[in-house]
Amino acid sequence: MDIDLVLAPVDGSDQSERAAEYAIAVAERYDADLHLLFVIDERLRRDIDNGDVSAAAIAEEHQAFTERLESQFRDAHDGAFETSSATAFSETRLMQTPGSVVLDVAEDIDADFIVVPREEGSEEAVGRAAIYVIEYASQPVLTV
Repeated sequence: MDIDLVLAPVDGSDQSERAAEYAIAVAERYDADLHLLFVIDERLRRDIDNGDVSAAAIAEEHQAFTERLESQFRDAHDGAFETSSATAFSETRLMQTPGSVVLDVAEDIDADFIVVPREEGSEEAVGRAAIYVIEYASQPVLTV
């Protein structure tokens, strides 16, 4: 299998951190680059927009999360490490769901492999995306 870029959708949860650790292992094994995609849940987005949650506080949490994973990645491998973020739902795009967001980004960045967290009954956007990603991804998918 030829893997140049691994995509790991994350949301800052323990499950997504574990999945990202698997993504790091895959990237190391195949000498690939890693892209972390922060999928922002629609509830969190609404709370930020309403001023109920501090955008700066969320950004700090995501930064700390990213730094931990980048440190693990650098300890294991010397490939490129990139990040991006996307909102899981859109009020103007009815077909935008957590799963479609992950797959759209996978296509945009030309990912060769996706590692997605999956926990039964998860209410987090990334956890809910897993089934959709498994069913519709054109890339190989590992669920953790």
